[in-house]
Amino acid sequence: MTLSADGPDLVDAPIVAVTVFPDRARVTRRGTVTLAPGEHRVPYGPLPLNLLRDSVRVSGHGPATVAGVNVVTQREPVTSHATVTALEAELREIEAAIAVLNDADAVATARERFLGRLAMRGAGALATGEPTAAARFADGLDEQLTAIHAARRSRERERLDLHRRREATERRLMDLRGSTRPDRLVAEVLLEVDGDGEIELELSYVVPGASWSSGYDLRLAGETLSLTWHGMITQRTGEDWPECALKLSTARPAGALEVPELDPWFVDVLRPMPVAYAAAAMPMSAPPPPAPGAAPMQTMMPKARAAVRETSASVEEGPVAATYTPLKPVAVPADGTAHRTLIARFDLAARLDHITAPVRAEEATLRATVLNTSGHTLPGGSAALFHEGDFVGSTRLDPWAPQEERELALGVDDRVRVERELVRRSASKATLGSSRRTDAEYKITVANHSPRQVSVTVLDQLPVSRDPQITVKELSAKPDPAERSDLGVYTWQLTLPANTTQEIHFALRVESAKGVDISGWRD
Repeated sequence: MTLSADGPDLVDAPIVAVTVFPDRARVTRRGTVTLAPGEHRVPYGPLPLNLLRDSVRVSGHGPATVAGVNVVTQREPVTSHATVTALEAELREIEAAIAVLNDADAVATARERFLGRLAMRGAGALATGEPTAAARFADGLDEQLTAIHAARRSRERERLDLHRRREATERRLMDLRGSTRPDRLVAEVLLEVDGDGEIELELSYVVPGASWSSGYDLRLAGETLSLTWHGMITQRTGEDWPECALKLSTARPAGALEVPELDPWFVDVLRPMPVAYAAAAMPMSAPPPPAPGAAPMQTMMPKARAAVRETSASVEEGPVAATYTPLKPVAVPADGTAHRTLIARFDLAARLDHITAPVRAEEATLRATVLNTSGHTLPGGSAALFHEGDFVGSTRLDPWAPQEERELALGVDDRVRVERELVRRSASKATLGSSRRTDAEYKITVANHSPRQVSVTVLDQLPVSRDPQITVKELSAKPDPAERSDLGVYTWQLTLPANTTQEIHFALRVESAKGVDISGWRD
């Protein structure tokens, strides 16, 4: 739109692009003006009151030079936000309607009192009169009082509806609390125009109060995991964002950046402090923990990456961050509600098996091991898991780099039954010069009641001694575990055809010196 900027009116510069970061956003406005040669002060706005003033930048095209930018605050009696203005007008109408109902109640109360006094005065006069006249008078009073009470009940219902409308309107205003202040910011662009023609200016600025996060739908069908990646955008910046060129960036801009350096790390001989001074030097409370370091940089995606479907957003990879352009932008009002936009959708191959730790729970969990072949570095976010169309549950997906493997738990499979039992336990008493000995033998039974062959990883453990006076020995293990860890964890890899059962037996011995009691033992 072409406007003259010689007057006090603001240049019409709508929002044309928004880049949302994890904790802020960069907004770009674009406007066109026609100016005569000379120096001009062109006002752009209104802008959010909480924008970072150091972030305001101006660029453009046309026969002009930008000589400077000033961000000024204009004090206004009322807000210029159209939605806020409409909600405030609605509140005033509701308050006026409630006041009318209250006035009607006051009039009804006064009329009711008048009818009461009239009945008291007329009762004596009608007592000596005709019975028919007295009956007509009483009936008239009853009709009027009945009408008054009915009208009062109707007004009470109407008043209740108005109160509910008022509360809803006030909640909507609270959602827009960043826009309710009447003051506004204006960016005055100083231009030196040296020719005739249109001048197109782009004004960009960074504003806090905006963020985006990742959300995922993970649907497993057979051995294919369909991953749908959404960006959840929220903002309370004080201005509504229309549908425009929307980008989602994983970068974390900061006001000041520093190259990390290390101070010397000194060690010295410990010199005990005198007791009298030690108490005085003791701090009242523990010092706060150091601030956590910056999030680790995401790995730069290799140039030769796997092709993704056309349903994916375009991506720009930088040295420390990625920027995604969703296929369909969304309008995001400044009310703090989350708005979803699709970033990508692709399929990943999954390897299915079962895993069980019967010492903790006698159940088998279906597990999917998935390799990220999408070429995307997936940020961490909440994920909804579906298996064959059924909702399994929700989980937290940690950042997932290309070519990285992840394990996803898909719930307990009741068709694979697991049982663990103690089949033998014996303990001997310590005699002179001997040690006390405890033997235990366990049996784990795994049964596959499904119509297909399954792979089951079975985990169990031996106790680990933390004292040389206690020793732990393995007596037997059938079949032999596929892996034994230094912390006593045994891993068996079983392959069970349909409707078959397999057993695992293992035995252990714990010996302790005479007079030593063992803690932490369990059957």
